[in-house]
Order: sequence, then structure tokens, then C-alpha cells
Amino acid sequence: MPDPDDRSLFLPGVPADLVQVALAQAGGNELGSGKFASPESSAALAANGFGWFMAANRAACLPRFPCLSDLDWPVQSVQIERQMRFPWSGGRHPWLDAALETPSALIGVESKRYEPFRAAKPATLSEAYDRDCWGEGMAPWCAMRDRLRAEPRRYRHLDAAQLVKHALGLATEAGKAGKQPVLLYLFAEPSRIAAAALARHRAEIADFSARISGARVRFAACSWREWLAGWDGQAAEHSAQIIDRFQP
Repeated sequence: MPDPDDRSLFLPGVPADLVQVALAQAGGNELGSGKFASPESSAALAANGFGWFMAANRAACLPRFPCLSDLDWPVQSVQIERQMRFPWSGGRHPWLDAALETPSALIGVESKRYEPFRAAKPATLSEAYDRDCWGEGMAPWCAMRDRLRAEPRRYRHLDAAQLVKHALGLATEAGKAGKQPVLLYLFAEPSRIAAAALARHRAEIADFSARISGARVRFAACSWREWLAGWDGQAAEHSAQIIDRFQP
């Protein structure tokens, strides 16, 4: 099993100590289990991609996302493995791969790599999500919750149930902070995945996005390559390293 303290798991410039602490507090045991060292690890891509910006004075260098160009910038803080708690104690609460705060927005990032192209599972959402505690502007997300129960296999590649849970958690956390909640779906398109599957994935993203349009928790999506293409300055070299190692 790989050594969880192995610094080669992290790209140059990534503050390994900070990233390891964040990964250790989250669920999944990514480092200890050896999953982080897998050539297909989604956690490794997200931790190395966003972790670089956790170093001192780098948060403001995080490049804009093409799909969120209208948000105020720069980013003020960057976290990986941020829990978004529901408005109740006990139970399980969702973890997002990254959380970014700008002066007015809380952006929760769900990053995907190979997961959308593995065996599909039917969507499941417990009755706990029926509680009337999400606040105004959440009707589109609640409608998606109900649609997924009626059509649990509606999406082949998109884990829509997970996105609904993340959105509900974001609604609560952003409300506490007094910021606009944004859920960003950041996906890789590995070269060995068939073009038809990549196209179906994008079509499902578009369908999902249209159905929850106008909700208080804004949904946006872009590929890692689309985002990395816009990196410049200090971040440009790190972008090249991400592409070389992870080929997103």
C-alpha cells in the first residue's frame, strides 16, 4: 500500500501538509486506503489542482471559471474537502472536493474524472430531504429531487442525486455566511473514454442544468481542460503539470 506521507503524490508547489490534513478530516480515507495513489484517482486531481492555491498568498491567483465569468473575483479563500452541513445534527452531510469564497459567493466544487463513465447506479434520495428547511428559491432543486425518485435511471453518466444533496448543503452553508451559493461541476474528459460517452455526459449536464435554472443555488459546469486553458501568470506552470500528470 502506498505511503500516505509520500510527497510524490503531490505536484511541486502544492502544500502537502495542508492538503494531507484536509484529506484526513474528510470521509473516504483517500490517503490511508491507497485510493489517492491510483492512476484514476479523482481526489488526487482535485487536491493537486486546488491545493496549490492553498499556499500563502495564492488564493487570489485562482483563475476564473469560463462558466462563472460574471462572479466577483478574486477568490479570498480556498479549501479542499469542505463539508456542507444540512440544517440538522446527526446523519451524513455532503463533502465537496473544494470550496472557494469570493467577496459575495460561496462556490462548492464537485470534481469528476472517471466516475461518470463507470457502471451507473440508480439515484436514491431519502425522505430526510423532504424537510421544509431549504429556504426560498429552491423549488427547482426540490423538483429535481422528486424527478429522480420517479426516474432513478434518468441519467446514465451524471450523478444527479449527489448534486442535489450538494446543492441542499450549499444552500444552508451559504445562508449562514450571507453569500450566494454556487455549485460548480468540474469534469474531466479522459482520452481513453469513447467520444459517444463523452457527448452523452455533456448532454446530460445540459439537461440537468436547464431543469434547475433559476434556483437560488446556481449550477454551472465546465471541463478541467476548458478551465486550465485560461491559466496564466504563476499558475500557468502548475496547469502544465496538472495536464502532464492527470491528462484531464
